Amino acid sequence: MDDVTGISVRYFAAAADAAGCTKETLDLPAGADLGQVKALLLAKYGPDMQQVLSVSAFLVDSELTRDLTRTAGAQVDVLPPFAGG
Repeated sequence: MDDVTGISVRYFAAAADAAGCTKETLDLPAGADLGQVKALLLAKYGPDMQQVLSVSAFLVDSELTRDLTRTAGAQVDVLPPFAGG
């Protein structure tokens, strides 16, 4: 059995709307990558989250990335594009 770890996910703007919350902890295998985080979010939240994630970036260890092969780490921020003003 794989080790499972809790990954803290924070949602902003449209991502928070799609998730219905601003943060949660996801249980994923230790060493999970962003692709696994994305797959779990799509399975959990469906089409609304799919639309948001198709244009979102992730913040992991102070690095903004769209590389789904990157290891998720202990915290992941989901950052959809923000409207300018």
